[in-house]
Amino acid sequence: MPVSLQDAMSFLYGAGELTQGWTGERADLIDVAQQRFPGKAFCLVKRWIIVEIPTDEVESLPGGIAPMIVLAHEVIHDSRGRFVPGSWVRTTYAISHEQPWIFETRNTIYLLVGDGYTKQASLEMVLSFRP
Repeated sequence: MPVSLQDAMSFLYGAGELTQGWTGERADLIDVAQQRFPGKAFCLVKRWIIVEIPTDEVESLPGGIAPMIVLAHEVIHDSRGRFVPGSWVRTTYAISHEQPWIFETRNTIYLLVGDGYTKQASLEMVLSFRP
């Protein structure tokens, strides 16, 4: 069954668990990412949601990582120029999420600036957000 506009709006703007992102200088965050993940692309985002997808819909990923993605309402900077500043992004699945403000996917390190939210949603809901 398709996701309704009402369901999407409720997910995007409804309650979630407040999650702290990076609050320091952005240059320091970039330095941390480049030291921890040398040579890997990074993308600074704000107004973000970490979306946890129920494991009964998607299997846990290698290493026991729960299936989760980030929906970010605003790209600040992408090191490889793939995303235009001000645009939004939906990531692929996380392969690590060791720090609250560093979300690693297979190809990119997403640096979560400012506070965001953690929410649960179905895979169908997550996939309904596309460019």
